[in-house]
Amino acid sequence: MIRARGGTALAHTGAVSDFGEAEQLVRTAIDTFGELDILVDNAGILRDRMVFSMAEDEWDPVIRVHLKGHFNTTRFAAAHWRERAKARGGPVFGRIVNTSSEAFLAGSAGQPNHAAAKGGIVGLTTSTALALARLGVTANAICPRARTRMTEDVFAGLAPPSGGLDPLAPEHVAPLVGYLASPAAARINGQVLVVHGGMVAVVERPRVREKFDSKRDTFTYEELDALPTPHFAARPAGERFAAAEVLGLRSG
Repeated sequence: MIRARGGTALAHTGAVSDFGEAEQLVRTAIDTFGELDILVDNAGILRDRMVFSMAEDEWDPVIRVHLKGHFNTTRFAAAHWRERAKARGGPVFGRIVNTSSEAFLAGSAGQPNHAAAKGGIVGLTTSTALALARLGVTANAICPRARTRMTEDVFAGLAPPSGGLDPLAPEHVAPLVGYLASPAAARINGQVLVVHGGMVAVVERPRVREKFDSKRDTFTYEELDALPTPHFAARPAGERFAAAEVLGLRSG
């Protein structure tokens, strides 16, 4: 499709979960096009199961493809930008757009592997954003909700509308990726954004809700019982660190 529209494209069929193949992928792009400006990490697979039923061979591949795959390509792209910045004696243009998920934000009960991998990607993104900022490189994570080959079973019960663009169409996600990869997004770094159905939401960073101080050298069980226990008793039942309300976000 890229070539049909007049662009230049090159396919690399290696696995991003393999450190050496990821290096080859990045090197192939640099050797073909002269340099690398934008990295979009989007590879993923699903192996859904409740945590008490999940097998090791359902956990490991998801972590390997999602989290290690994001690290592998980021590592070699970052090294390329660092060398370019050294040669130039100043910042270069570089953009990383990583793919996290609302499963990380809301806590998906049937996807402990997926939620863990996507949470790890956010940690990787914020760390990378700090490490590469001085080079002129930004790193951000998006949490898209879209109908793709990976999610066709997840959204199988939600039929596309008969008229107009499907709210779950990937076309809602692509413009944000392009924007974050552009010079216009230079001040956006280390952020997490939810996107789907004509909506983009910026996720607030975690904040400290409450702090408890011991009056002794260290907490005793009794002292802890006198402090966090009433605090949590006064909070709404079922309230957790997970932000399930993101699943209710809609355009409009």
